[in-house]
Amino acid sequence: MPTVDIDAGRIHYRERGDGPPVVLLHGLLMNHTVWDSVIDLLPTGFRYVLPDLPLGAHPEPLRPGTDLSLRGLNQLVADFLTALDLHDVTLVHSDWGGALFLTAYGLDDRVGRLIIFPSEAFDNFPPGLPGKTAILASVLPGGITLALRQMRVSWLRRSPLMFGWMAKSPLPDALVHAWTEPGLRDRGIRADLLAYTRSGFDKRALIANTEALRHFSGEALILWSSAGKVMPRSHGTRLAALIPHARLVEIDDAYVLSMLDNPAAVATAIAAFLTTTTADRR
Repeated sequence: MPTVDIDAGRIHYRERGDGPPVVLLHGLLMNHTVWDSVIDLLPTGFRYVLPDLPLGAHPEPLRPGTDLSLRGLNQLVADFLTALDLHDVTLVHSDWGGALFLTAYGLDDRVGRLIIFPSEAFDNFPPGLPGKTAILASVLPGGITLALRQMRVSWLRRSPLMFGWMAKSPLPDALVHAWTEPGLRDRGIRADLLAYTRSGFDKRALIANTEALRHFSGEALILWSSAGKVMPRSHGTRLAALIPHARLVEIDDAYVLSMLDNPAAVATAIAAFLTTTTADRR
């Protein structure tokens, strides 16, 4: 797995293909493998880059003391794009909505297009019952370790408190074991996760930073799910109305992780967007 060093530490990533860059992000306690069901269905002629963000399932801890607040993580994403010398990036957001704030922080100069799956937005940080569970686990002694172990129990992770409202289809054991292995193995990984979950979320700032997307001048695809309770359906409509050059496509028969629930429909929508728009900012 290739790596790149930035100020925060070493970032691991996967990539395939060649052409205009498409960078696919992921959510809390996940890594690049969340895209495994879709990546082979996406069109050729693009360079797909899938970093493992320091959100609890990354393979290597970052440098101690790294700022992993929302602002710090946005800087990390921007530094990652810079380190790989990526320009006119199509940036794909899923579940974790923090990188939507690149525009608010003035760090989106390398981003030409957006694809936004159901993600945290406006004041929905942390999102729904799963987000509240993650925050509770982060304040209890040993809570993160316990939560990681519980995620490995299939009937427990199907609870709305975990992944029951994140994915309509049960998540495979092998996938979840891969997500939980780093945190169970290395307390440095858990420390990185806690640095984010304990960093604080000011709702007024969250709303303002989301609404700064009205200044994003590139094309955007809001690829929201028509079902589910964690990321409100209304937020997809609201984002599509907020971003000047946005289109809304809803995925049926899927919750937050639509790339797992309905990969064919997701791949079709992404392919149509990638091949009918350009990443040149207006």
